[in-house]
Amino acid sequence: MTNKVTKHTFFEMNKRGEKIVALTSYDYLCTKLMEDTGVDMILVGDSLGMVVLGFDNTLPVTVEEIIHHTKAVARARPRAFVVADMPFMSYQASVEDAVRNAGRLVKEGGAEGVKLEGGERYVPVIEAIVHASIPVVGHLGLTPQSLHQLGGYRIQGKDHESAERLIKDAKSLEKAGCFAIVLEGIPWQLARRITEAVSIPTIGIGAGPHCSGQILVIYDMLGIYEKGVPKFVKKYDEIGRRIREAISAYALEVREGRFPGMEHSYSVDEAKKGRPPEP
Repeated sequence: MTNKVTKHTFFEMNKRGEKIVALTSYDYLCTKLMEDTGVDMILVGDSLGMVVLGFDNTLPVTVEEIIHHTKAVARARPRAFVVADMPFMSYQASVEDAVRNAGRLVKEGGAEGVKLEGGERYVPVIEAIVHASIPVVGHLGLTPQSLHQLGGYRIQGKDHESAERLIKDAKSLEKAGCFAIVLEGIPWQLARRITEAVSIPTIGIGAGPHCSGQILVIYDMLGIYEKGVPKFVKKYDEIGRRIREAISAYALEVREGRFPGMEHSYSVDEAKKGRPPEP
């Protein structure tokens, strides 16, 4: 898997019925570890506010913080297509703000596309960003930046009226120029209807198996972030537990004088020979 993924790759995959694999990443090392794993899209999500920066939600995240983390991801030169989240109030106030901030994520951060939350009301924003030659991913359903308006993290589209509104929103986002739409926290039946109603890929997170692809927060699926993990997350490892065990073992060995041993120490002879320290 050496070919660089582009916006057009997703269209081709969708035509062939190939599932899109997406994950979040917030740093260089995680992104390097994704090489040759089959990940097609990397999202530098505003979820970093919770899993990296320790906030209670995504609202405090700034454009500068997204740029900082996107730079780290871009330095890994991933095969995957890099999308940067537009954080809260980076696009809601005006179209001009939206285009300027989207441009910063691409120009300064190295993103190849941006993602923003919201439906039909943000069509002018999306159209302007696309007109500025920046690919856009939409985001419908449970939109975390609207958590206070939604009354918390609640499943969306549960009744006929709200479901029809989300289908209409999806069609509007496609018409506005989005090349993909994230569907979060909606019933699988509705996700299937939306996927069938649009020609662009849908990427599900808590939206069932019928979307064109799936995305998870990497810290969730690896068992690193353990605070309030949603039902839709499948843990593929328990790295958080194993990290704690490793650190506890290190601390015990230091206290008992078992680390460092001689095999981890340099001798005078090595120093005289000018032997460089091994990494």
